[in-house]
Amino acid sequence: MFTGIIESLAEIKEIKKEGGNYHFKVQSPISKELKIDQSLAHDGVCLTVTEKDDESHWVTAIAETLQLTSLSEWQPGKLINLERAMPANGRLDGHFVQGHVDSVGVCTDVEDADGSAYYTFEFDSKFSHLIVPKGSITVNGVSLTVVKPTEHSFRVAIIPFTVEHTNFQQIKEGTKVNLEFDIIGKYFVRYMKVYGS
Repeated sequence: MFTGIIESLAEIKEIKKEGGNYHFKVQSPISKELKIDQSLAHDGVCLTVTEKDDESHWVTAIAETLQLTSLSEWQPGKLINLERAMPANGRLDGHFVQGHVDSVGVCTDVEDADGSAYYTFEFDSKFSHLIVPKGSITVNGVSLTVVKPTEHSFRVAIIPFTVEHTNFQQIKEGTKVNLEFDIIGKYFVRYMKVYGS
């Protein structure tokens, strides 16, 4: 379980393809603190550390993960957001995040807001029932608040600190991002579908 509060930026250094899998070498300031078999969110995608040294670590994405996320488009040099799992006695500063991406979205606009910025993202309208005004959403692993959702889009307001400390600094019109909708909303929708009148 994660919170959507990004711990570190990292850089993709190397990619190896093996059958349907992609192996990613990730360089970050926290790689030296990681352990083999540890779960770590990479741009909101929960992946397992398979190898590590003092400067970098390796993770593997299987075919299903590659199909459901933006990872298949990653290239060496790309910046990604990292977050370690929340400790059981930790603060929940963001919201409950599983690291299980629901959909890939696309940035359609970045608007300056006199010190902050509004980013607009489009997504598959089949998920529109999972998004509400002022609700929580995760974009590339970042916990954010939904602004003005429609059937196929939403906006988020980003402060300069978030841009500086996440890969929002690389997001522009046309950039694909990983979206995870609020788990509480997903459980509610499922409950109503099964048990609701």
